Amino acid sequence: MTETAAPAARDYSETLFLPVTDFPMRAGLPEKEPQILARWEKGDLYRRLREKAKGRPLFVLHDGPPYANGNLHIGHALNKILKDVITRAKQMDGFDSNYVPGWDCHGLPIEWKIEEQYRAAGKNKDEVPIVEFRQECRQFAEHWIGVQAAEFKRLGVTGDFADPYTTMAFRAEAVIAAELQKFAVSGQLYRGSKPVMWSVVEKTALAEAEVEYQDYQSDTIWVKFPVRNTLQISDYTSGTLLPAVKGPVFPARLTGASVVIWTTTPWTIPGNRAISFSSKIEYGLYEVTEAPEGNWAKAGDRLILADKLADEVLKQAKATAWERRAAVPAEVLAGLVCAHPLAALGYGFQVPLLDGDHVSDDAGTGFVHTAPGHGREDFEIWTHNARALAARGIDTAIPFTVDDDGFLTREAPGLEGRRVITDKGEKGDANGAVIAALIEAGALLARGRLKHQYPHSWRSKKPVIFRNTPQWFIHMDRDIAGAGDTLRARSLKAIGETTFYPPQGQNRLRGMIEAKPDWVVSRQRAWGVPIAVFRHRETGRLAPGPEFDRNDELIGRIRTAFEAEGADPWFTPEARERFLGGLVNDLDAWEKVTDILDVWFDSGSTHAFVLEKRPDLKWPADMYLEGSDQHRGWFHSSLIESCGTRGRAPYDSVLTHGFVMAEDGRKMSKSLGNIVAPQDVIKTSGADILRLWVVTSDYADDLRIGPEIMKTNAEAYRKMRNTLRWMLGTLAHHDPAAEVALADMPELERSMLHRLWEVGEAVREGYAGYDFKRVVNALMNFMVVDLSAYYFDIRKDALYCDPHSSVRRRAALTVVDRLFDAIVTWLAPMLPFTMEEAWTLRHGDPERSVHLELFRAPDAAWRDDALAARWARIRRVRRAITGALELERAAKRIGSSLEAAPVVHIADPDLLAAVAGIDLAEIAITSGVTVAAGEGPAAAIRIDEVAGVAVEPARAEGRKCARSWRITADVGSDPDYPDLTPRDAAAMREWEARRAAA
Repeated sequence: MTETAAPAARDYSETLFLPVTDFPMRAGLPEKEPQILARWEKGDLYRRLREKAKGRPLFVLHDGPPYANGNLHIGHALNKILKDVITRAKQMDGFDSNYVPGWDCHGLPIEWKIEEQYRAAGKNKDEVPIVEFRQECRQFAEHWIGVQAAEFKRLGVTGDFADPYTTMAFRAEAVIAAELQKFAVSGQLYRGSKPVMWSVVEKTALAEAEVEYQDYQSDTIWVKFPVRNTLQISDYTSGTLLPAVKGPVFPARLTGASVVIWTTTPWTIPGNRAISFSSKIEYGLYEVTEAPEGNWAKAGDRLILADKLADEVLKQAKATAWERRAAVPAEVLAGLVCAHPLAALGYGFQVPLLDGDHVSDDAGTGFVHTAPGHGREDFEIWTHNARALAARGIDTAIPFTVDDDGFLTREAPGLEGRRVITDKGEKGDANGAVIAALIEAGALLARGRLKHQYPHSWRSKKPVIFRNTPQWFIHMDRDIAGAGDTLRARSLKAIGETTFYPPQGQNRLRGMIEAKPDWVVSRQRAWGVPIAVFRHRETGRLAPGPEFDRNDELIGRIRTAFEAEGADPWFTPEARERFLGGLVNDLDAWEKVTDILDVWFDSGSTHAFVLEKRPDLKWPADMYLEGSDQHRGWFHSSLIESCGTRGRAPYDSVLTHGFVMAEDGRKMSKSLGNIVAPQDVIKTSGADILRLWVVTSDYADDLRIGPEIMKTNAEAYRKMRNTLRWMLGTLAHHDPAAEVALADMPELERSMLHRLWEVGEAVREGYAGYDFKRVVNALMNFMVVDLSAYYFDIRKDALYCDPHSSVRRRAALTVVDRLFDAIVTWLAPMLPFTMEEAWTLRHGDPERSVHLELFRAPDAAWRDDALAARWARIRRVRRAITGALELERAAKRIGSSLEAAPVVHIADPDLLAAVAGIDLAEIAITSGVTVAAGEGPAAAIRIDEVAGVAVEPARAEGRKCARSWRITADVGSDPDYPDLTPRDAAAMREWEARRAAA
């Protein structure tokens, strides 16, 4: 007898509507992104964006120009990605959001690089014609503009890179010069002499925005200024003032006394002209009663000190005993005049004492050595008291004791030729020479060293000095148009009218403007826009200027030449004749100003030659966006320049971001090996991963980046990508003609559309408030929790196994289609490469870029709060079931959840009502569920998160469907398909009929 083999089980996989997609699980972004970039370039996506947006309202984010002198760092990437996210989002929100990138090209860093090349080649800069030198600077900037533009585009930044703006463009240089001339004509520009921060290494004045504070070890000295005269005397016994007395008359107790000062800049002693004190501080006369042999402080020394600091000073002076002899009231101090401690070297002038608010008794001696040529506060108190000092016969001229190269001048007698700072930025011999002179004069009380924060040039990284130099300034407090309309008042008003993100940026900028001295706009270099004015040698009148009657002609000549040739003509020998010839009778009486403009004036003028000149933009901008340091930089200079020439800020809002730190919170540095370069991230992970880091960070504060942080972002990206991949695969079976109307959809689908509406509101509000972290978190949570782990998990059975005509299946496909379009458009500004890839695969047209689409706004009809509340309760019951099944699976009592058919006991009446009429087996992905009212047996499983629900595990009874793997008692009830459920049998009939018809 021959045995017959049992028929083999049929493979039903070909009959399932399983996901089909070419969207790979592994993104391969480093390889894929350049391909997408090339497609954008070939298809001229930027031009198509402009055409698509024609006629829409403009949204203008004006680009703050980065400096064209090197490869991009991570701060550049953060900045440009934020700008790109905003402009893309505004474009997709219905605006014409044109992004025009720009570059800062003038200034010391580029000039410094060319000089370095000269030094390496043995060339002397001074022997090269200045126009030729400027051409080399221009070529250097052009090279780096090209490099940076390519790197910005690789980040996914879309903008007008074919026609960017640069501060060195001829048209730009012409406008910058004209903007400065507006200040000259209005009388706001003047030439003055004030202490400025000066870089000996770079041989130019620096603005506050061009310095950084680093640790520096200074020589510190305590110096005695002998009291020589008083013009008013206090009766110490009665506390009353006696009439003013002329001549060398002293209160008896001050005979032989000295006022003691403390300073960290001994080299400024030759520039001392006064001593500042505070009427709010209590002072006393102290006498040294014991001191070591040979000590600088000697027994019998009588020293005037702040009471709070006296003991510390005398300890520093190594005195071993001292006594307080008397109080020294402020009224007495106000009348004192001291001798300069180096009087024997030629400093024979009187040194008055001045009452100043800047003096404190926190450190030092309670007195401030005041050198008006070497500090802002020193200068201010000296000039404030100048008239009164002159009336007392004191010379109020401010000396120039230090030259451009850091050498002490002949106005520092006995010390001429000593150097404060060398060409290399190292400490010179001036401090040592001054200290030696003070010792020789018996004026040094003590000395020491102090490590503290000191200003350094952020370019050369070398210390700067404060020195009095002739410079060009713009008045902050001069009345412009009457009624107190000063540049400071205008700027402060404009700040109040500007929206700040985050809001605290407003107070920061306001504080800087409130305290800002007159703006120093001149630099003593070659590569930049000149201060294009002429100055009358005798009268100081300016041309153009308020007293020059042919301003329009002169300004027109300069502008025409600059537009055609750039600013180079100003630097030629014939410039005076070319521009001023024929406009004045005495040409030789006028001198051409040779200083160039501070680069912050250049960038502060970009609104004038970009926003006002391009028809595809507008003035003012909707937004300026930069790092928080630009409160003292570009936000600051743009505000002042625009308020001075136009009366308001060139922006309606300001957004600031923090700095990028290493993963452990430390500053990035080569020595620590913790620098994260954007190029390296792109090479290993792709630009979209870097962009995801930006939008998931709280950019308003300092950000951190490092390997572990990037791993976290890569994992989050992977989860979102897998969700997109599943949707793409599922939508391969979507037929738009077979979509299901909202009213005909099952409740689950309608509840998911409501949830999509909720997420859409969060996305809309997040983008509107530039809160990208909120947007991406809302979408990530939605995709991972609501979709992948819930809705898609539930609907996989219906989508894969239901008959082709099933309403449930078609409704689910309809919802997945809406989900896909909404999510991809909402994420497109943040992850432009990935969303472009997904969108192209979905819609099958490479020319149909997602970035040409608008955000998919959820239909208001999707909102159903009552339905959402019901399904929130159903999800709680589901959570109780899945929690129980997780425990059963862990105990290995079941494998798949389809092996289970639990009994669910519900004591909570609201939860019990919510699940009425719902197929809980479908929602919990089990083969069956029995619902029972009540608490349930004690042995039932309960989880803390869901009170009032107990789950009694039970295995499903019946046979396993060969197609859907559900275990039910009705498997085999259809004789044509003995191994299937009735639902799967019906699906097979449709499938076979469709195949036969095909």
